[in-house]
Amino acid sequence: MTPLLSVRDVTKRYGARIGCAGVSFDLYPGEVMGVVGESGSGKTTLLNCLAGQLAPDTGEVIFDTRADGPRDTLTMSEPERRMLGRTDWAFVHQHARDGLRMGVSAGGNVGERLMAVGARHYGDIRTQAVDWLGRVEIAADRVDDRPTAFSGGMQQRLQIARNLVIGPRLVFMDEPTGGLDVSVQARLLDLLRGLVRDMGLSAIVVTHDLAVVRLLAHRLMVMKDGDVVETGLTDQVLDDPQHGYTQLLVSSVLQV
Repeated sequence: MTPLLSVRDVTKRYGARIGCAGVSFDLYPGEVMGVVGESGSGKTTLLNCLAGQLAPDTGEVIFDTRADGPRDTLTMSEPERRMLGRTDWAFVHQHARDGLRMGVSAGGNVGERLMAVGARHYGDIRTQAVDWLGRVEIAADRVDDRPTAFSGGMQQRLQIARNLVIGPRLVFMDEPTGGLDVSVQARLLDLLRGLVRDMGLSAIVVTHDLAVVRLLAHRLMVMKDGDVVETGLTDQVLDDPQHGYTQLLVSSVLQV
């Protein structure tokens, strides 16, 4: 099977400090990769390099495009990358406000993504928007409300609907449950897990929360000081960590 995403030797430096160093892995269709590590480990730098939001110093990020097969996204033209971001890629931000148009209605937020890929019939767009609001557990009668009227958990679910309505094949998630109450986190994780499974999505999930990756990720990478120090099946890494740093991460959770 051809990998959906092949990452080769991705390195990013900030002067003398290393953001991420020589990261390589393959991600296959329908697979979820978790990336964990404490603050400053390089996980968010890596995610931004992979998602085209930050230019790495070296490396390749090869995506299996629908039209042309495997392409290095780092050498794509800007219009090509923008089209990828509108069609096959999606990015779920930690803070929903970074991924929403706060002055546009909930339905408008979802509908904009459909219009960006060519939808024009208002009735069809609104119908799909209402359908997707329902899929993320937002009532249809809130379709004309602005995100400012929503709770943090509802804003995050709206951001997910806005991202997934176009049927992307790869979703980047940056601390998708960060900053939410524990009960809200659990509900959101259950929703995400169902959507990933039902849509056959591939995803890269960056988080400091090991409970998030245990629920969502098939495989796990552990980062420390920009390096990947351990990788493997999620349950295997969490239940039998081999690297001392991973052992510390896991034990710190168990002690809470």
